[in-house]
Amino acid sequence: MKRLFLLSFCFLFLMAVIPGSRVWAAEIGQIKTLKGDVFLARDNNRTQAQPGDILYQADVVETGDNGSVGITFIDNSRFSAGPNTRIELSRFSFNPTTQDGEFITDMASGTLAVISGQIAKHSPEAMKVKTPTTILGFRGTKAAIKVNE
Repeated sequence: MKRLFLLSFCFLFLMAVIPGSRVWAAEIGQIKTLKGDVFLARDNNRTQAQPGDILYQADVVETGDNGSVGITFIDNSRFSAGPNTRIELSRFSFNPTTQDGEFITDMASGTLAVISGQIAKHSPEAMKVKTPTTILGFRGTKAAIKVNE
C-alpha cells in the first residue's frame, strides 16, 4: 500500500513540474467563432484553431490575412480579433465566487474589440491590454484597439 501511494505521489509530482504540462492549468476561455486562418500557439506548438478550442494562460492566438476570431472568457469578457492580429493571453486568474482576478493581454498587431467582463467590473485596474506603445486599462467598458506594425 505504501509503495502504491509513493508511486502515485511521484507521478503527480512529475506531472506538476514537467515543462509545458497542462495537467494543472485551468481553462480561461474558449474560441467561439472563427473565419479564415486562425492559429493557436501553445507550448512551442502552432496549430490551426477550431471553434470550441479551450484556451489557457500564455496561449497565443493569431489570425491570418483573411482570419477573424471570437473568444469568450470564463469571466464573460469577450474578444473579437480581425485579420493579421496576434494576442498573447499573458496573465489570467479569476475566482468566480469573489469575482477577483487579473487579466493581462499582450497585443503585437492587428485589431481587437473588447467587452470587459467580471474581472474589470469588480477590480477596475485588473484588466489590461498591452500594445507595443501603450497599456490600456478596462473599467467595465467596451473598446476597439488597432495596432499597426
